[in-house]
Amino acid sequence: MSDVQLFRLAGASAVELPGRAATVEKHLQTLIESQMQAFLGVRFLASEYATGKTHRGRIDSLGLDENACPVIIEYKRHSNENVINQGLFYLDWLLDHRAEFQLLVMQKFGNETANAIDWAGTRLLCIAADFTRYDEHAVQQIPRNVELIRYKLFGDDLLLLDLVNAVSVGDAAAAKAGEVNVAAPAKPKALGKDKTAEEQLAQAHPETRKLYEATASYLLALGDDVQEKQLKQYMAFRRLKNFACIVPYKDKLLVMLKLDPDTVAIEAGFSRDVRNIGSWGTGDLELTLRNQNDLARALPLLERSYNEN
Repeated sequence: MSDVQLFRLAGASAVELPGRAATVEKHLQTLIESQMQAFLGVRFLASEYATGKTHRGRIDSLGLDENACPVIIEYKRHSNENVINQGLFYLDWLLDHRAEFQLLVMQKFGNETANAIDWAGTRLLCIAADFTRYDEHAVQQIPRNVELIRYKLFGDDLLLLDLVNAVSVGDAAAAKAGEVNVAAPAKPKALGKDKTAEEQLAQAHPETRKLYEATASYLLALGDDVQEKQLKQYMAFRRLKNFACIVPYKDKLLVMLKLDPDTVAIEAGFSRDVRNIGSWGTGDLELTLRNQNDLARALPLLERSYNEN
């Protein structure tokens, strides 16, 4: 079990709450599935999904994340159970059965969502009471989007989720065929006539590119658990869930944050409430950064979004 400790403060005393693993795997699975979007930023699709007679398996949970990427979630109560290998087996199955998954999404969320699936970001989340150092080393050698998440229950009403390790590749679908190097992400393809975020950034003014580098560096430095994911229309920065997304343009950056606009002083030309406005990325607060001064103004909000998500 991990060394995370949780204390209840009562007056002048501090009482440690004993942590524990789920007594049965199904209890953990049911808990995560019931609040999957709140916990992980993933929309629940199916539980115990059968992989057919050939593979003869059942995927614990299937979902679609906030970036429209397919997600497999596998659960294990103990660190000595082989959750990673099992998850990788199902991940390969999923990439070989895209039409089946797309049909499932279509039935659950509709045609528009199904047509927008981003296979390049397909992910495997392994949730366990703990992982060994060998697990953490092993996932670093695998060209797949794999995240190891440690959990701990405290009493009957507290759940801790801790991102232990994460590996991100540019294109999980290409990695399936052995075409991608982890250190050299593949370029996302544009949707229709829209330019990709990478193309937008490449064509931006030099000052805007420097502004992006400074913003991205700050976001990544907020914590060891921050991951940067390049998607078709924006760059996502996430922990377990997105907390910031950057949409680059020629002379500015639009930064989407998961903050309640009602708690922020809206400034014309710098920040706006986009709850009822279509936009790329995730989040209800949009910031417009045109120079380093704008970035300096944005830093407290960037940090706040990180802390609250």
